[in-house]
Amino acid sequence: MKKTKIVLFTLLLALCTGLSAQAKFGWGVKVGANVDKMSFSKDILNTHNRCGITAGLTAEYIAPVLGLGADLSLMYTYMTTSVAGEDVNGNFIEIPLHLKYKIGIPAVSSIISPYVFTGPNLAVKLDKKAFGRTRDCQWGWDLGIGLELIRHLQIGAGYTFGMNNIDKIKMFDSVGNVTKDVKVKNNYWTITAAWMF
Repeated sequence: MKKTKIVLFTLLLALCTGLSAQAKFGWGVKVGANVDKMSFSKDILNTHNRCGITAGLTAEYIAPVLGLGADLSLMYTYMTTSVAGEDVNGNFIEIPLHLKYKIGIPAVSSIISPYVFTGPNLAVKLDKKAFGRTRDCQWGWDLGIGLELIRHLQIGAGYTFGMNNIDKIKMFDSVGNVTKDVKVKNNYWTITAAWMF
């Protein structure tokens, strides 16, 4: 029994080592655009989409047989939106960490590989006065899809769901009494292109 456990453990270790040796680690540069829309807990303010930009570095680690891995990016992001006719914008450092699954299609995987990703996203405000008086740290959850072309170019599209309330707006009646507390979350689309080395 003890010998069987040792043999099984040795085989498992050899398999894991082999997978690690074949695993693909890559890094690259990533650029893109985001379309920001704040969401309010009450329908009292008009918001309009505005286009921002994002650029930075990304790294990924993919296990070859499974196609499962992770990517981590460090991005400068400029976000802008319009709330009640007033432009609101800000500069952020954004750190998304994604679980990624590349769908390997044997005949064409060296030319095109679709992938899906999901995971948390932290955006840290660089200018305290930017984006109104919102929180300095904004948490989101990303969900997206993409294509990897010729094993280097990755084009992805994702949506970030705001997880924490980044602001609270108090609404007053004509005599100054608080009538509503309106909670604000930041949701946005992002389209990116990355070149992996």
